[in-house]
Amino acid sequence: MQSRAQAPRRETCRPPPQPWLLIALLSTIVTGCDFPGRPNPAERPVPSDQVLSFEILFREQCAGCHGANGQFGPAPPLNDPLFLAIVPGDSLLGTIRDGRPGTPMPAFTRNRGGPLTDAQVKALADGLKPRWGRATLAKDLLPTYAIGKERNTTSAAESVERGAKTFAQVCAECHGSRGQGIDKGAGAVNDRTFLSLISDQALRRIIITGRPDLGMPDFSDKMGRPSDFKPLTSSEIADLVALLASWRRGDVVPDKAFAAEKAEGSKPPQTN
Repeated sequence: MQSRAQAPRRETCRPPPQPWLLIALLSTIVTGCDFPGRPNPAERPVPSDQVLSFEILFREQCAGCHGANGQFGPAPPLNDPLFLAIVPGDSLLGTIRDGRPGTPMPAFTRNRGGPLTDAQVKALADGLKPRWGRATLAKDLLPTYAIGKERNTTSAAESVERGAKTFAQVCAECHGSRGQGIDKGAGAVNDRTFLSLISDQALRRIIITGRPDLGMPDFSDKMGRPSDFKPLTSSEIADLVALLASWRRGDVVPDKAFAAEKAEGSKPPQTN
């Protein structure tokens, strides 16, 4: 059988690269234009420790206790212009960073076992006042935020007795004559479980600011108070804190302390 001679292989001619194609390719490399399917760096997720958005940090770290919009949570509201007017910025930073030992408020900085970097803690603290503060409040007429040394020349027992008198005048209408709470009124504040979960500083803050989200009046509001009521002074607020702290310890406050205003001819508080 005669073999057939193989035909010589014909080489395919390819046109040389066009100059415009090379220029386009080089432009793509230099400018970084995305090819189809290539991720856009701007759309890549930000690592959790680099998130500095106040809205995101508040939603993920704070809303569970302070409410989705800074109010109506189990913890005191942060969406409160009066609170933001009296609290110093460094106090906000310190509380977020270090928490409040002995209360449910945790430390958020990583140096104290929390989930946030120092930059994220600062972003939260710096974002509260611009978000919910109000510049129209007359700050010079407001009580000081921090616990001070008011009436430090008198004994703790005298402060508690003065606090009981003030309580009977301005708080008993809603909280009961001994802080036990009343039907269709506010809850008990003479409750060691409740008081064990809140610091003296937080008590002072609530007496000053009230709980506007829950209808509790602030230090100057006349709602539910005598017609001759005047805004509480810083010293009266300190005495109320002393009374609440004594209830936390389980101290028995004499009845005569609460009856003092009756002896002076004032109208006794209504408890129903």
